[in-house]
Amino acid sequence: MDLNNEQLIPLLLSGDEATFEGVYKHFIRPLHVYAISILRDEDTAKGMVQNVFLKLWERRERLQFSGSIKAYLYGAVYNECLNNLRHQKVKVDHQQHVWYMTKDNADESTGMELLDLKEKLQQAMNELPEKCRTVFQLSRFEDLKYQEIADELGISIKTVENQMGKALKTLRLKLVDYLPLLIWFISRALNI
Repeated sequence: MDLNNEQLIPLLLSGDEATFEGVYKHFIRPLHVYAISILRDEDTAKGMVQNVFLKLWERRERLQFSGSIKAYLYGAVYNECLNNLRHQKVKVDHQQHVWYMTKDNADESTGMELLDLKEKLQQAMNELPEKCRTVFQLSRFEDLKYQEIADELGISIKTVENQMGKALKTLRLKLVDYLPLLIWFISRALNI
């Protein structure tokens, strides 16, 4: 695809689907790699790049380019990634604030919350694929090392690592609302 901005930008802004598809195919991989370098998370990076292309298509009639399409796309991905990082920081700050505010009242309601957490953890674990759940349980509840799990299940250590990664990511997403309680519980257990 010839990326001559003088010819390409008017076609893109007018809604020419073939031009948009060509720009998308040309830039999707390098922009994804760029977003990964900022976010350090492949799935989130993919979403950020998709958001940029979606916004480009939806706002095409209102956009004004002062430089190249390449510069615009890289700048848009950079800004989208920064907004995501800011949003994640706000979420963490909020969780810490909730933890701080509930710390004084935690002793009274901790028993019920821990039961609720245990129930939610069990639900989340039940939703994991069988191999993922087995690897997680052997690691976290039976304190087996990855090599021991691999030997016991007859799988490679790399498979164990991948399954643990999937399990932890899934559980982290499903139990994100319980993070302040987990932090409080762990700090009490460690006498921090």
